[in-house]
Amino acid sequence: MKREIFIGPVGIGGSHPVSIQSMTKTPTVDVVATLKQIRGLDTAGCQIVRVAIPDRESLPAFRRIVARSPLPVVADVHFDAALAVEAIGAGAHGLRINPGNIGSPTKLKEILRLAKERSIPIRIGINAGSLAKKTRRLRLGPAERMVHSALEQIKFFEDQGFRDIKISLKSSDVNDTIAAYELIDQRCPYPLHLGVTESGTLLSGAIKSALGIGHLLRKGIGNTIRVSLAADPLQEVIVARHILQALDRNRAGIELVACPTCGRTSVDLLSRVRQFEDAVIGWRPRRRIKVAIMGCEVNGPGEAADADIGLAFSRRHGLIFRTGQLPERVEAKDAVARLVELVRALVDQS
Repeated sequence: MKREIFIGPVGIGGSHPVSIQSMTKTPTVDVVATLKQIRGLDTAGCQIVRVAIPDRESLPAFRRIVARSPLPVVADVHFDAALAVEAIGAGAHGLRINPGNIGSPTKLKEILRLAKERSIPIRIGINAGSLAKKTRRLRLGPAERMVHSALEQIKFFEDQGFRDIKISLKSSDVNDTIAAYELIDQRCPYPLHLGVTESGTLLSGAIKSALGIGHLLRKGIGNTIRVSLAADPLQEVIVARHILQALDRNRAGIELVACPTCGRTSVDLLSRVRQFEDAVIGWRPRRRIKVAIMGCEVNGPGEAADADIGLAFSRRHGLIFRTGQLPERVEAKDAVARLVELVRALVDQS
């Protein structure tokens, strides 16, 4: 079990469930746009949000964002230790720094001193593409170089009496990422932040993230995750949720299964699936609710027998089936709205 830390009210490590993170993609100086994005992430199920502080002009905006954000905010700082110090003063709930580029040991010590005074955890973020020159020269493989860098930084933090740490070891290569996390998991007691960095667009990035993050979580490695996509951050949260639900049958949430469609399908199933997803995106049941949407009677109750509630289409009708109840037939055009209504009732009862 990893050491327990808290980012605001969100526990990481210890016995806490794996949490979902994302990062805003608006200019930090645009407070209105950034808060709008954070509120959308909150609705989608994000639990921690990271906000970049690229320059001093962003600091007043960052302070306002922290004060009004519904989620705990982690300050993301590179190259300038003074910005990290100012972020602590602005109320950051956590820091993400790469010790290899943040400045001299003296400057890093000042960050650690202030963070310790205010009980602000720090993520030591090691990226394969931004290792220190001396580390890149080592005759080690990519994963071993990342682990070497992380252990050096952990020792420095511990020597200053600072232990509110979480670790990330990210590469755009899935195999290097997996190998690095498997190595560090055996060698440090701190919670691990999982992710495949610069993983790509929605499709390619979701696949790489599911492979990397999913493999590690399946082995019991990892305490919090961020899916990094060249896409709307809302998609990062949705993909992260799907990864966690696919691995944990007991995780609360709405799990949707849908058939791939074929020549038997007589309705536009994809649009109906999207209609359902859009309707339930902010819903947070206290248990797992499995919903099936199927394109025909063949892929109906038989192949979705373990769903709490499902919908199968014929040419003119939708057949809604629920555990232990007789099927309900509705007009095809009204079927998704009726399904949403019934799922809402299950959520309210959960």
